[in-house]
Amino acid sequence: MKELNHLAEIFKKYDTFVIDLWGVVHNGVALNPNAIEAVDQLKKHSKKIVFLSNAPRPSLKVINFLQNMKMDKRYLENVMTSGEAAMYAINQKKFGNTFYHLGPTRDNSIFEKVKDNKTDLKNCDFILCTGLFDDYENDLDYYKKILLKHISKKLICTNPDLIVHRGNVEELCAGSIAKVFEDLGGEVVYFGKPHKEIYNMCFGPNEKVLAIGDNLRTDIKGANNLKIDCIFITEGVHRKEFNNFSELNKLLEKYSVKANFFQKELKW
Repeated sequence: MKELNHLAEIFKKYDTFVIDLWGVVHNGVALNPNAIEAVDQLKKHSKKIVFLSNAPRPSLKVINFLQNMKMDKRYLENVMTSGEAAMYAINQKKFGNTFYHLGPTRDNSIFEKVKDNKTDLKNCDFILCTGLFDDYENDLDYYKKILLKHISKKLICTNPDLIVHRGNVEELCAGSIAKVFEDLGGEVVYFGKPHKEIYNMCFGPNEKVLAIGDNLRTDIKGANNLKIDCIFITEGVHRKEFNNFSELNKLLEKYSVKANFFQKELKW
């Protein structure tokens, strides 16, 4: 793994750039100006840019969120979310008809077309997990208790991330509940990175692709699964797990992944 001072050094080798959003382009509160400059330069060089996010909501909601942060819509031609991929499957009734929504009401847009099929935990065909309830944002034991008697049902996880940083505050994601469910003996179906299916919606077999992300479990693991080159952004979700760059190889070993390059933040 090599430290990359500037994306400009290597960008010509690639056609398509699959870029994570939260932790790379923004921190949940504000855009990262250096990352936006890099995106702008890629655009100027006619490179294909795909923003791939493990957001548990439709792509349009994420586009609106980015535009509210004052992101130029010229950059937003290709946005794919785990929520969008899950929504297709739910609308096609791939896991059954009725579902229980485990997550905050702000994620309701994911089941807008089938909202009449929402029911309680006892009567549902499957559990649709988009995140944690607002009243139980940090209490994983609560979810262990309510799910224990329902592990015969499939849990559909629309965001495989365990945690995210909103500004400097750490928040649990749907992946944390999915892990609890698996530990109880239940079966989880994941949508999003690092699972191959989501990448099929982003690029074709002959494109030379570079993935850029801050999450070793999802962004970098996903790149490894697809055998594409990647840049690990260190000032993201793993920033508390190492003290200096000499420890980065150990960190990658811990997560059983490989990266071609690393940058503190995405920088042109």
